[in-house]
Amino acid sequence: MTDVNLNRLAVFAAVVETGAFTAAARQLGLTKAMVSQHVARLEAELGTTLLIRTTRKVTPTEAGQAFHADCQRILAETEAALSRLRVSRDAVAGRLRITSGADNATALLAPALASFMQRHPALTVYLIVNDQIVDLVGERFDLAIRAGWLRDSRLRAVRLGGFRQVAVASPDYLRRHGTPQNPGDLAAHRWVTLTYLPAAQALKFTPRQGRGRAQIARVTTALQTNNTAAMRSFVRSGGGIAVFPDTMVREDLAKGQLVELLPGYAMPEGGIFAVYPAMRHVPPKTRLFIDFLKQRLAAR
Repeated sequence: MTDVNLNRLAVFAAVVETGAFTAAARQLGLTKAMVSQHVARLEAELGTTLLIRTTRKVTPTEAGQAFHADCQRILAETEAALSRLRVSRDAVAGRLRITSGADNATALLAPALASFMQRHPALTVYLIVNDQIVDLVGERFDLAIRAGWLRDSRLRAVRLGGFRQVAVASPDYLRRHGTPQNPGDLAAHRWVTLTYLPAAQALKFTPRQGRGRAQIARVTTALQTNNTAAMRSFVRSGGGIAVFPDTMVREDLAKGQLVELLPGYAMPEGGIFAVYPAMRHVPPKTRLFIDFLKQRLAAR
């Protein structure tokens, strides 16, 4: 009994319902010999005669009639389960767990999620703001938004967009400490960085006009914080120099609260990535939100 091939239930049910092997074969798209073979093997697996075969018709035995009723129920429940799975697979519903650093959560994710959820009201979103890198699989996140340069991992990633790095300081800081004229001047200044970065860093600057080689500025941190908003506030208050994505300080630069340093040089560009666990079939809620974010960033 444990070795019964359940695929043969549909063949047996078709024979009973059509009353003939030929009609059942036509309905299932099989040969008559194959249908007859499936039923014979099913009877052998069950150890029971299910059909009485004559030259004129096929009639179920008493056991066959009872078994046919069970087959109908099993096949109907199977089809209902598959239908529910198809709806679940194609629907943007349920729970979407996202993690992101504070800067992207505020500037990118919050407004994007508000718009996305209007289109998909059956979706419930959990946005966990954390400037540290978390274990997506272990903590059951569907998606993470990460900026910068990705480490090698088994996770999958989609590049959503990019950003330009800029070194900035407040006008007050520059009045007190002077404005750097070239990358070599940066080593003498006070630097503000995030705690997950090394205290001593080598920053690369390349001339924008394409003349001259890239220069490396070796700087040392005077203050570290685990929060980008606090770092930005500290720099605006005259506490030192820091490197930010241009998208984060664009408004501060426009208002004159911060000044871009060494505008004749470019720093390496970073990326904004959607990172998610590797799986054969990405859920629609995850896939569609990634596409939505990518289009939104492209338009911006």
